[in-house]
Amino acid sequence: MATQADDESMLSGEMDDAAKDVTMVIESDNSFSGNNAVLERMVCDATIAVNKDSDPMTMTITYDSASCSAARLRSGVIVVSMAKGTEWKNAGATVMVTYHDLKITRTNDKKSVLINGSHIYTNVSGKLLYQLPISGPIVHTILSSNMSISFDNGTARTWNVSKKHTFTYDGGIVLSVSGMHTEGNVTDIAAWGMNRFNNSFTTVISTPVVVKQTCNFRITGGVVVHTTTAYTATVTFGLDATGAVTGCPGEGHYYYHLNCTTKKGESLSIVLPY
Repeated sequence: MATQADDESMLSGEMDDAAKDVTMVIESDNSFSGNNAVLERMVCDATIAVNKDSDPMTMTITYDSASCSAARLRSGVIVVSMAKGTEWKNAGATVMVTYHDLKITRTNDKKSVLINGSHIYTNVSGKLLYQLPISGPIVHTILSSNMSISFDNGTARTWNVSKKHTFTYDGGIVLSVSGMHTEGNVTDIAAWGMNRFNNSFTTVISTPVVVKQTCNFRITGGVVVHTTTAYTATVTFGLDATGAVTGCPGEGHYYYHLNCTTKKGESLSIVLPY
């Protein structure tokens, strides 16, 4: 139970962080953003290569395993592809984001995952992040039906993703992540597919997952529910080591509370760092 919940929490957080990198990189170049008031590139553990002459134009983010975060190391490549003539600032603009062997290694326990596949990002609302303090919310969607996830036990699975990213401003960028997919009477699904044990799962974001620039773009809150045929696991973010809601811990750990219940009535409750 704990393994699947930890897998999804780790992957979801890392893909949301990669999405933040992609957005920052797009908005750092006026050929992609469509605006001269560009953001500074804030990806400290990567180099960026831009090809404006090809169609589609590309931006290649190569992660170099630099220790920018106390929590994890990243290696591998993300390629952002945008058709010539597209400007990210416009409502409805889309880009293809392709992961090539993006490996995430968590430093506290050396757990790793390898991500391949592609996402479609859409700027639903239009506008750019530098406009947030005066322009109100900005909404992006992220969709994928072919993410290949390889776990450190040698298994590989396919995951689907359907998320909405809503950006607001409160002394810095605030990102709220919610699920958009519906299956039957289950709504707010953000991810679904097969877990490392080859069991089907769905992940519902019941309370939006919040990431704040003022806390170094870390997850500061939110509730996620993982469901399989065997159990339901609820993960609550933004806690201290006692399981109480807390403010930003600086360079220290946040914690999440994992509460699992099996179909047989067994239960598990544990507080873990992230």
